[in-house]
Amino acid sequence: MPLTGTLGELGCPQQLEQWMILSVPDPESGLPIGPIVPDVATRRPARVSLDGRFVRLRPLDADRDLVALWQETHGPDQSQRWQYLLEPPFADQAAFLDHLRRKAASDDPLFFTIADRLSERALGYATLMRIEPAHRCVEVGHVVYGAGLQRSPGATEAQYLLMRYVFDDLRNRRYEWKCNALNAPSRRAAVRLGFTFEGVFRQHMIVRGRSRDTAWYAIVDSDWGAIKAAFEQWLAPANFDAQGRQVHTLEALRATR
Repeated sequence: MPLTGTLGELGCPQQLEQWMILSVPDPESGLPIGPIVPDVATRRPARVSLDGRFVRLRPLDADRDLVALWQETHGPDQSQRWQYLLEPPFADQAAFLDHLRRKAASDDPLFFTIADRLSERALGYATLMRIEPAHRCVEVGHVVYGAGLQRSPGATEAQYLLMRYVFDDLRNRRYEWKCNALNAPSRRAAVRLGFTFEGVFRQHMIVRGRSRDTAWYAIVDSDWGAIKAAFEQWLAPANFDAQGRQVHTLEALRATR
């Protein structure tokens, strides 16, 4: 049976109505279909270093980064830090090292250490995952920010560096952010960074024996120009006062685009 009616009539959120613009009529049926996508060469993410002003993203090196990552991610607040991740906190450094070595050997997810730009101390890690060159789509995930990275300019810059790599260097057309729907800090972060909320997949996963609904967010290539410009204006030295506090928020800068 052909799909007819507006997205609202089909039970989709009203905000999705705008997506019907990205369609053309099929010459035979007259029904809306997606526009032709230009054939653009893309590459898989590689083990590269991405340098910013505050942080450097480099390939995860388990033995090099173990001690710093352990100190940054385990301690009195470890239960909250690991609450919505796939793994619980690790019992000891030996178990954590085994985990990091497995992750460092993976190509998808591809793990990057987030290190302080000056000291090279590992402050956390993040991955590019669900890498689909045929569809020019990549997800950011397995994001773990240590105590020294949370709520810092480097935390924002790390996300900017990954986005710039995905869109500008690898020429992808879609960049995804997914998280536990109960993870309010992650959902706020996605919106602050410029991702668009696309809905909740109910009963999407079973994690540590518990049901997980997953909230989906994405940035597409047509969004990227304005989002990139706002990031670069936010990260500029002029946007921070003598105490290192932001002058303009990222959301405010993006709203002017």
